[in-house]
Amino acid sequence: MGEAPRLALVAGEASGDLLAGLMMGGLRARWPQLQAQGIGGPRMAAHGFDAWWPHEKLAVRGYAEVLRHYREISGIRRELGDRLLRQPPDAFIGVDAPDFNLGLEERLRGAGIKTVHFVCPSIWAWRGNRIEKIRRAADHVLCVFPFEPALLQQHGISASYVGHPLADAIPLDLPRAEARAALGLAAEDTVVALLPGSRRSEVQYITPGLVAAAAELQRRRPGLRFVLPLVPGLRGLVEPVLARHAGQVQVSLVDGRSHEVLAACDVTLVASGTATLEAALFKRPMVITYTMHWLSWQLMKRMGYLPWVGLPNILCEDWVVPELLQHHATPAALADAALAWLDDPARCRAVEQRFLELHHRLRRNTAQAATDAIAQVLHR
Repeated sequence: MGEAPRLALVAGEASGDLLAGLMMGGLRARWPQLQAQGIGGPRMAAHGFDAWWPHEKLAVRGYAEVLRHYREISGIRRELGDRLLRQPPDAFIGVDAPDFNLGLEERLRGAGIKTVHFVCPSIWAWRGNRIEKIRRAADHVLCVFPFEPALLQQHGISASYVGHPLADAIPLDLPRAEARAALGLAAEDTVVALLPGSRRSEVQYITPGLVAAAAELQRRRPGLRFVLPLVPGLRGLVEPVLARHAGQVQVSLVDGRSHEVLAACDVTLVASGTATLEAALFKRPMVITYTMHWLSWQLMKRMGYLPWVGLPNILCEDWVVPELLQHHATPAALADAALAWLDDPARCRAVEQRFLELHHRLRRNTAQAATDAIAQVLHR
């Protein structure tokens, strides 16, 4: 391996690129001459990552959607695996994207390449039968939630808790005034953030409902400000949705800058996923929502073990924020839930305190902890 290892990484979609980019800061600090290649996005590229394919290729959620892209995704995984077997890295790190990464890790590990999986699949929430696949695939799992290592170790899987990198990246105290100034929002504005997700399928299924909810909110409460941060490359998909569903309401589109939007807003309507944890770390009242292809919904709703789908509720083990999913996610219901937050300052202060406690639990200098664990795997 020498002084500077060569690592292969795969991070699917924007949330994986964010997590991997934060981790790569720690890797680069330990090994300035690190070589890192594979599948990733712009946050990883900022740390010198060589992306053979862009992370958007894996940004697909839901069974029906995956089936439409199966041939392309399967081909990428096969080609990537072949390339890594021809030129083996010192280790492979799969960042989230378990449907893609675990099978690839199993193949590479079988050929003698060390494998690390970053972000334990949510086996405590659904698809618990994945535990056997994780055991075959990963030499070590980096867990972002404190209860996960013990669960994995019960099944003979090496794991360590490294905290959540977002808890390090997001300040404990909100930079609210600065964020509003940067976005051109006044201190007295009441701001609603719309976060429909980072995948193309989410733009298709979730954005129309959020934009229609904004129109309903504007009808009931004139003067509200609406901001929608865009994942790079998706503006061309979102603008036609606004044209069809926004009516007279003005929704400001912001390229990237989701953290500024969350810091600035009073409440957010947010798609279930990593963005809900980001909203919690920004101590924001939220309404969690999700809509997908009807067939994917029928299959996935039968697999859950917990009463919640949103990470803030799962981690707090309580209905801290409302969840409106699939046919319950009507514009009227979303508007009702958002206004319930805006009209109850005491409830907002209470949820802010819950989220501050959560922030402290997840704050662990993840980049360094993950790098230390990867170094131990490399030297075994």
